[in-house]
Order: sequence, then C-alpha cells, then structure tokens
Amino acid sequence: MSPAGSARSARSAGSGQRPAAVRGKRAFAATWWGQAWVAALEDSTLDAGRLSRGRTYARKGMVGDIAVAPGRIKAPVQGSRPSPYRAGVRIPVLTDRQWDTLLDAVAARSGHVAALLDGEMPENLVDDARVADVPLLPRPSELDPECSCPDWGYPCKHAAALCYAIATRVDDNPFLLFALRGRTREQVFAALRERRTADRPAAVQAPAGVPATAAYSRWRDASLPLPLPDPPQPAGTRASTLPVEPPASSGLDLDGLQRLAGDAATRAQQLLAGDHTSLTLTQRQDAVRLAASHNNLEWFHGLQSGTGLRPLELARLTRAWRHGGAIGVTVAEETVVPAPAALASARTALTGALADMTGDIVTLKAWRGRLTLGDTGLQLRYGPDSRWYPYAREDGEWWPCAPADSDPVAALAAAWEKRSPIA
Repeated sequence: MSPAGSARSARSAGSGQRPAAVRGKRAFAATWWGQAWVAALEDSTLDAGRLSRGRTYARKGMVGDIAVAPGRIKAPVQGSRPSPYRAGVRIPVLTDRQWDTLLDAVAARSGHVAALLDGEMPENLVDDARVADVPLLPRPSELDPECSCPDWGYPCKHAAALCYAIATRVDDNPFLLFALRGRTREQVFAALRERRTADRPAAVQAPAGVPATAAYSRWRDASLPLPLPDPPQPAGTRASTLPVEPPASSGLDLDGLQRLAGDAATRAQQLLAGDHTSLTLTQRQDAVRLAASHNNLEWFHGLQSGTGLRPLELARLTRAWRHGGAIGVTVAEETVVPAPAALASARTALTGALADMTGDIVTLKAWRGRLTLGDTGLQLRYGPDSRWYPYAREDGEWWPCAPADSDPVAALAAAWEKRSPIA
C-alpha cells in the first residue's frame, strides 16, 4: 500500500470508521469506499480464477482510457489478440426520488458537505442512504459486466480488469460514484446549495442607506477649514444612555442600539486614525465582525437571524474573524489556489517539520489551496494575502484554530500548540 493509502487507512481507523477487508496480494484501493467497490466486484462472482487474471491485467496496465458515464463504465482492455476488447460495466442510476433522499441526507449534516469537499466519502452518509434504500455504493448484484470477447465468464477477465482499474479512480475521487449513479459533482453541489438556501430563515430586510465608502469619500474630499481635534477621552466609568427608545419597527432594543452606537464611534475613531478596512466589508462580513466583537448570546442570535446563516456557520466564521479578520472569513468560505512553486515549497517544509514533531513521515494531502496534514487533525489553508491559515478538526469538521502566518511551518507550530490530543 502507498504512503497515502496508509495515511488514509490510519485516519479512517482513528475516526471510528470500519475499514473494508483488503483482498488479493496487493490492494487496488486504500479508502474504505474504494475497497467497498472491490468487495462488490469480488462478491458478485465465485470465479476466483477470472478475478485473479483480471487483477493481473489491471496491474500490467492492460486497461486503456476509462470513460465514465451515468450508469456505465467502459474501456478498451488488451487481451491475447492484437486489437483490444471493448469491456464495460453497467450500474443502475438512481431515480429522482432516490436522489432527493440522498441529497437530503447530505444536507442534513454540514460535516457531510465538508468531507465531500475534502474528497472523502462519509461512511455514516452511505449507511443512512442504504437504510433508506438508496445504494450509493454498488451492491454485488448491481454490477453488470459486458465485453466483446468470446469468454462466457461473468465477469470475464477483461471486465474484471476494468473493475479493478476503476477502483483506484474511485479511491481518489468518490464523486465518480455519484456520476455513475446519474449526477455530476457540479449537479450535486448545485442541489445542495438550493436546499441550503431554502432552509434558511427569511433575512430581515435592511433599511436603505449610503455605502460607507461613498460617505467617507465625500467627507474626505470636502474642504475642512480646520483639522479635527483629537476625540475626547471618556470621563470616569459612567455609562452613557440614549435619550429615547429606538422605534419599534427597527427591530432593536435599547441595549442593541447602544451597542451599535458604540461600535460606530469606534469605527469612526479608526477612520480618523487612517484605518479604512471596515469600509470595504460586505453586509455579511460586517455581521461576522459584530459577532466577533461582542461576546453576547442574544446579540449573536440576532445577527444569525438577520444574515440567514445557521448558528454553526456563524460561529465558525466568527472564529475565523478573530484569527484573521475579513481575509480569515474569505479563507473559511472560499478556496484560494497558490502558485505551484509556493505549494511545493510549503509541502517540503511541512513534511520536514512534521517529521521532527512526530518522529515519523506524515503524508500530506493537497486539495487546491488546502493541505491536510495526515492524521494529525490539522489543516493549513492558503489565503489571498499569501499567508497560511491553520485549521483543526473538531467533531468531524474543520475550524480555524490559530493566527495565520506567511511561513507555513510557523502556522503549523501555532496550530500544534492548540490542537486537542488524539487518542
């Protein structure tokens, strides 16, 4: 098994997932879902001889370019004659009703979506779908091999070779299982976004106003006869009170309005000092900033309701703001791809640092701008400011855990100090 396969198996064992039995002298799949594909093939026939020859064909590279389409895999497979045979395997596509059941199961847990984005297949998702009679992974009876060769075997060695060869691709890309069942990765996530939008409560309509950037530009460009004096320092600890209650239609109570007034005063002072970052925030980012700045449960629930975010989403973005400000929020919601040289340099430096920390070689898994550090429970994400943002896995989901750093090893060290011990 490759180092990547060993790391995945170790991660599956550490997370309580049951690894499928590894069959044959050398496994074709390292993940549990890839091994489940192999198991479905080997459980579909009693002809061990043809399976053995199929494994040999696959290992010798006799399977040509594989084409995957809804309900079918096909590829040329070289046999004993000069021209290759046309081998294929059919698998039933899911009905629209089955797809609705499967997508509802994915959307029910944000951890499912996060795992799929990281290129992993959540085992409890597959179990839930199976209970609802939605077989995402193939049952042994569903694999229907076909081949242009004269062999009567079911499957013949050529179709068996194709099944073994596709196991490696399923291992690296579990979305091939979705494609075989009838929908592409893009279609799956589009449907999940629709469900997420439909589940959100209606956001409170914000009153129309003047964009902060435009308002500040008009003030900045105006001719001021005298420079502004320094803001007065508050006298004593006496709390200020507003002269009137806020209008009932505003949705604010007196305490909430006072908090907003205090926040506006703080931002005004920052503008006078030359800090203009708050002018470019979106309404969503500004809500996250407010949640991060005011440690108040009622305030948090009000912002959550107003933005339409789920509580867990707002909590994660709030932590991202505390560690990285507006850019930290961007990193939590989007993926930034670094230049290949920067990614290669980070991987080399992190591999050496992890070897020093653990005394062992840790396999790094890269997906676009995210580096998952083996089974350490840590991940680094590349930001648009060319810094690395540390994340830690908590209850099966990735959470920001430490400040960002332009040096990936320094970001790793900051996350390492705060990580939870792994049993």
